[in-house]
Amino acid sequence: IYHLNILIAEGLVPINGKNGEINFLVDIHKDRKPIIMEDGSVNYRDLDYIESVHKGQKLCEMTQPTEGVDGRNVVGTLLRAVNGKPAKMIRGRHVYPGEDNLSLYSEIDGQVMYIDGKLSVFATYEVPADVDNSTGNINFIGNVTIRGNVLSGFVVEAGGNVEVAGVVEGATIKAAGNIILRRGMTGNAKGKLIAGGDIIAKYIENSTIEAANCIKAEAIMHSDVKCGNCLELGGRKGLLVGGITRIGKEIRAKVIGSYMATTTTVEVGIDPNTRERYRFLRAETIKLEDSSKKAQQAITLLRKLEAAGTLSKEKKELMEKSVRSKIFFDSRLAEYKQEIVELEEKLQKEVKGRILAENFIYPGVRVSIGSASFHVKETLQHCSLYKDGADIRVGAY
Repeated sequence: IYHLNILIAEGLVPINGKNGEINFLVDIHKDRKPIIMEDGSVNYRDLDYIESVHKGQKLCEMTQPTEGVDGRNVVGTLLRAVNGKPAKMIRGRHVYPGEDNLSLYSEIDGQVMYIDGKLSVFATYEVPADVDNSTGNINFIGNVTIRGNVLSGFVVEAGGNVEVAGVVEGATIKAAGNIILRRGMTGNAKGKLIAGGDIIAKYIENSTIEAANCIKAEAIMHSDVKCGNCLELGGRKGLLVGGITRIGKEIRAKVIGSYMATTTTVEVGIDPNTRERYRFLRAETIKLEDSSKKAQQAITLLRKLEAAGTLSKEKKELMEKSVRSKIFFDSRLAEYKQEIVELEEKLQKEVKGRILAENFIYPGVRVSIGSASFHVKETLQHCSLYKDGADIRVGAY
């Protein structure tokens, strides 16, 4: 037989084993490309390139390598297969192995990063320069440190503390912990700080700031300020001027107001959220009473039509709807009135709030301590303001 290949002997080809693999359960290659919106515009702010993880979260799984299957040549000589190699994963910071040693978990809440073959979780996310279009908005589960400025329009949110080395413009910073501004904030009526702990800054101007505990600064100018505990204005200026300031317990400053009689409203002695809730309930009660009255008028008119036998199907449905609305309005009204009574009792309790001014309190300052009010008509020096019965007294510093 010519020109034909005929198999007369065949060996076994060795099959090498498969290497172990690492299957990441988190995104370790976040893309910084801006988002193209449906209308074709480009969103440079919500880049979403921080991969946040929670304590105890599984980060990756590793598969076991497989053994190779040996082969033989046509004369029976053994051909060794190569066994697969185990995957190599070097544990970085704040990462621990699972019981099977084939998985890794996070020890903390933070940002997961894969650097030089190491999987690590960092409690602090650091921005080396400004928060701008190159970074987009920041949303991180832990602490955030910003070495530069935070430009107008951007948002920084953190589950821990936020520290900014530069200036904050008309941006928003929210932190479950403290907010520390090494320089200050020029908010241009758009800037906002909200902290679950303290706010510390050199100066704050034309901004809205809210802290659950204390606020400390050298100067606060023309801002809406709210905190549950104390406001301390020290340093060279120690100035509070303009805006509305609502403080739960105490204000300490060098100067309140200005010699130009700038309107400066100061409220102390009551938790700001309690006062705001009270005002909200009073306003809503008026609206609900009006809505209930209108619903009752509609019901009365429709019942007259029903009695006269001229109530159409549509009008009957309208009457049923009006009855349901009246029940809802009256129920909500009763709830709000009960809460108002409770808040009034709380507001009328003995208030321990006070204001201390090391240097001056100028005319134009309007003071409320608890339910008592006082308008400063003449410059007060080195004094304290406190509530005495239904009045506000001026005492020694």
